[in-house]
Amino acid sequence: MDSILTWLNENSGLILHYGIQAVIALVIFLLGSRIAKFCAGLTEKTFDKKKVDKAVGSFVSSIVYAIVFAATILMALSQIGIETTSFIAILGAAGLAVGLALQGSLSNFASGVLIILLRPFKSGEFVEAGGKMGTVKKIEIFSTELRTPDNKVIIVPNSQIMSGAITNFSRESTRRIDLVIGVGYDADLRKTKEVLQSVLDAESRLLKDPEYTVAVSELADSSVNFIVRPWVNSGDYWPTYWALLENIKIALDDADITIPFPQMDVHLHKQD
Repeated sequence: MDSILTWLNENSGLILHYGIQAVIALVIFLLGSRIAKFCAGLTEKTFDKKKVDKAVGSFVSSIVYAIVFAATILMALSQIGIETTSFIAILGAAGLAVGLALQGSLSNFASGVLIILLRPFKSGEFVEAGGKMGTVKKIEIFSTELRTPDNKVIIVPNSQIMSGAITNFSRESTRRIDLVIGVGYDADLRKTKEVLQSVLDAESRLLKDPEYTVAVSELADSSVNFIVRPWVNSGDYWPTYWALLENIKIALDDADITIPFPQMDVHLHKQD
């Protein structure tokens, strides 16, 4: 115990010096973390004011945060006496090994850059990407956030998005509704076509140009199939789609036109 006290007395100045340095390093780290968040938020707000796509703003702000936070760590390490130049050299040497181990993360980052440059979608657009469907909320360094119509959040790796097909349902201002309506072989085809056209004519959300299409598309095994293809504004797609299905069924029922459905006939044979 005496030896410990003696050592403390002899090195009290050194302990105090490093203690102060450690406290300063901690303060730098805490302030730097807040500054990184502030800079990221300021970057995103600046992009918003300039009416730049929110997805781009979130991507750039996340990069700004990473750069400022990395600089903060280096400053804190330098404050406690660690040579940052040698530390950076060590990080550079280790970076290759880490990069090989984290190829997926690097691929996600590169894919995120490509998404920003190529702009296959923007914030607020409804897309199918990486095997998932949803509204784009933001693009970050390694992933893209989608929100589904039932309010679920899906985080999709950027590399998964760029490695497959991307379907953007919101890019164009208009969309075509594709319906296939099957009727029985005993149905009057002229009358059926008139009924379908009357339903479309009564729907005010349909566009006049391009004109809708109603035609026989297939003589199937158990039904004659009509294609019904009207055009609508993209924002009216789903309400109009559902309304047309309901109104077509009602109109066909009122006209005594049957829609075939799978059924099974069971024959019972009485044995003597």
